[in-house]
Amino acid sequence: MNKWAPAPSIQAVPGGWDTSEYERAAEIAVAALTGYIGESQAGEGRAVSAPPLSELFEKLDLRRLLRDGGLDVESLEPWLGTLLAHTTRLHHPGELAHQVAAPDVPAALADLLHGAINQPTSIYEMGAATGAIEAAVIEWMTERVGWDHQAGGVLTHGGSLANLTALLAARAAAAPEAWRDGVAPGLVVLAPPSAHYSVKRSVAMLGMGERAVIALEVDELERIVPERLEATVERVLADGQHPIALVAAACATSTGLHDDLEAVGRFCREQEIWFHVDGAHGASALLSPSHRPLLRGIEGADSVIWDAHKMLRTSSVCAAVLLRDRRRLEAAFQQQAAYLFYGDDDDAAGPDLLGRQLECTKAPLGLKVFLNLAFRGERGLGDFVSAQYDKTQRFFELIEAHQGFECLCRPESNILCFRYGDDSAFQVELRERLLVEGNFHLSSTEVDGARWLRMAVMAPATDETTIEALLDAIERLGADAQRGLHDSARQA
Repeated sequence: MNKWAPAPSIQAVPGGWDTSEYERAAEIAVAALTGYIGESQAGEGRAVSAPPLSELFEKLDLRRLLRDGGLDVESLEPWLGTLLAHTTRLHHPGELAHQVAAPDVPAALADLLHGAINQPTSIYEMGAATGAIEAAVIEWMTERVGWDHQAGGVLTHGGSLANLTALLAARAAAAPEAWRDGVAPGLVVLAPPSAHYSVKRSVAMLGMGERAVIALEVDELERIVPERLEATVERVLADGQHPIALVAAACATSTGLHDDLEAVGRFCREQEIWFHVDGAHGASALLSPSHRPLLRGIEGADSVIWDAHKMLRTSSVCAAVLLRDRRRLEAAFQQQAAYLFYGDDDDAAGPDLLGRQLECTKAPLGLKVFLNLAFRGERGLGDFVSAQYDKTQRFFELIEAHQGFECLCRPESNILCFRYGDDSAFQVELRERLLVEGNFHLSSTEVDGARWLRMAVMAPATDETTIEALLDAIERLGADAQRGLHDSARQA
């Protein structure tokens, strides 16, 4: 007998749950989502549906429902149908645009649990079990990076927040007085121009200004050139500036390529510069024996970020900021709130997370990672990473074999840049035409001044048949575009 099953006669307390309403609504939602995921994985429906905002206001009856209410168990099913019809189907084989996971079943269960129990894990007493889970997940992640028991970290709501937290720790190490007295002039962060936009935002939010991000020299594929690091640092020092951190990519968001972490890390140790690795996407390759060498040298970093909502297949968002010396994270936040913090300094490294993160209230993010690992195992997640990376290699070969198509380079991850023809504006037009049709969803990026179409192979359902159909669609749309240009020229 299930002791948690609600009795049919349960009545809600004033302001409390009507548990029978929850059970009926959850049953409807699960049925709708099960059908939606099944259709998506089979390639049915549009990969992306993005009608005008005004149209969705009307179809979802947003203004009336917000003001008057009225949605109930009886009307939930058709309303969910409308909502799901206008989503980006992350499980769809044609969804290739962004580095967002098609979540696995255990992570979805974690969100169902969180929606009901709402455990804010920042304070241990407010969610002891989920707090313990986060601690175990952080311990597991730091071990996979290659660090010892002195390492630590915290989970955050996204990689951008993780980058900000890591750079805050780097600033505290270089200028501990900055928290109290403000940032002195001359502090800078070294990063390649292709670094994720959150790096520049973080530096600005730290009070250093965007101009404090000093661009490192990169090759034609936007990877850091280790041999040019010394010259850059010499120039920075000659200008009276002090580098508090150097950021390297594993892998770059735009290209999926990796910086030479071993060489860059060695330089940072010689120069006593904080070495930060943005492993938001690529750190999951640590679980794949065949792809872990891409991250050789990551163990020499002072800080690493790692997004679980990418290749660890959790729902958004769940990211880790990890430090080789956990005390550096505790030193990053020099603040006291008497109603939350109390005790002497020895308590700072206890189970409460408030002294190590920006959030006050935080979801039980570790539950998503833990359940995926508990169900699939480390090997299962590693096999998924390997499969997506290996498929992308095959897609590269397939695209290169098609006349008129060109890839930027052989991929190192599950991110692949390619183009049809060599006109940058034409790539943008092709992407827009694909978006209107909705069967395939690509992003685009600029590398060394040229525009490329870009795919991130995230959905397990994406296969060679998908890519063949994508290339056929691009050729068809390209021919249509060319005919349109000729017709316009004749009319002119």
